[in-house]
Amino acid sequence: MNIVTLLPFIVLIGAMFLMTRSAKKKQQAAGQMRDQMQPGSGVRTIGGMYATVKEVHDEMVLLEVAPGVHAVYAKNAIGAVLGDDEYNRIVHGTESDDHDALGADGAIVPDDASSLTETDEPADDSRIDLGKKDEAAATDAAPEAEGAQPKKTDGESDAK
Repeated sequence: MNIVTLLPFIVLIGAMFLMTRSAKKKQQAAGQMRDQMQPGSGVRTIGGMYATVKEVHDEMVLLEVAPGVHAVYAKNAIGAVLGDDEYNRIVHGTESDDHDALGADGAIVPDDASSLTETDEPADDSRIDLGKKDEAAATDAAPEAEGAQPKKTDGESDAK
């Protein structure tokens, strides 16, 4: 058998080996992260819920999702262990000392959109009529020329 015919199979096997190797490394890193969880640390589950770790067991974790509300999760359901600063910023909305309370450009961002639509100018109440005009109003506004056929409305046809 020729080496040229075997080359695609060799490349395919090599690609599969590299993909499984990188996936295995990611799984090991996630396992180490879950093993480093300690009570009191903030976590994000794979479902996107933020909670505080209360107890860590072999295969499960007791999380406090709200004050006085506890839930039992599998260790594999923990998506990320967050640092204290990041957890407080996300859950409690608090900024650390090194961040400015204003936005990046110094602008204050409103909590709601009502202040974005309010203006000092009086509202313009003139409205544009986008509805259909009835047949009578159309004929009164523009009288038809003599001998011209009236305009057909929906449902009318020339069939006899």
